[in-house]
Amino acid sequence: MIDHLGINCSDWAQSQEFYDKVLHVLGYSRQMDMGSAVGYGREGKPAFWIADAAAGDASGTNREVHIAFAAKDAEGVQAFYHTALALGAEPLHAPRLWPEYHPGYYGAFVRDPDGNNVEAVFHGASPA
Repeated sequence: MIDHLGINCSDWAQSQEFYDKVLHVLGYSRQMDMGSAVGYGREGKPAFWIADAAAGDASGTNREVHIAFAAKDAEGVQAFYHTALALGAEPLHAPRLWPEYHPGYYGAFVRDPDGNNVEAVFHGASPA
């Protein structure tokens, strides 16, 4: 059900040190480092993300939580997106491939009624 989850951290340096160490003892490590966000997991797949709360458009404020739900295919991602919009969700990113994450990463993002960044993702999409 849940593909990955992300939280925002107010003390970026301390949070990186904390999660590097506590997740290491559980067998997890940094899988991606995007500067103001770090993804932890195993075998090349980040499942837990931390982000610098001072970075981005909402710097200095309590930013949203990010949660991504696994879709069984690209059509599921599209259905998620269109259903959310029909329910009044704010569109963040329409369904598309996100090759900067990995080849085949197909996702769509909306803001839920409480302002959280909610995504549906399918990992096996083919480039058009």
